Amino acid sequence: MKIVKTKPELCIGCRACETACSKVLFKEDNPEKSAIKITEKNEGGFDINVCNQCGECIDICPVKAIYRAKNGTVMINKEKCVQCYACVGFCSYLSMRYQEDVFGPFKCIACGACTRECTTGAIFMDEA
Repeated sequence: MKIVKTKPELCIGCRACETACSKVLFKEDNPEKSAIKITEKNEGGFDINVCNQCGECIDICPVKAIYRAKNGTVMINKEKCVQCYACVGFCSYLSMRYQEDVFGPFKCIACGACTRECTTGAIFMDEA
């Protein structure tokens, strides 16, 4: 299974990955609607937060809306989701996202759009 992996030491904070992600997920350039988050560290440099497809959120969903797809990616069935956001609060990596004008939680779907925009190799697709 291929997932998005990171090398934060290579990140320059351009946030092109956030733009690419929001365009794939929501068809708009809005970093608030990106499943990948870049944050500046106090001591300099950047942190990159993206779902590692661990699947810990699957069992917490009370309606079984979160599942592992055949390709190994953890996905959310929006038709089953009741917007309880238990998965957002449960994610130990803080990679399950909430945005007030989006129906239900969202997360990285390992599409690779962000990695194609990264000019430094700070994010890339690799085997889990």
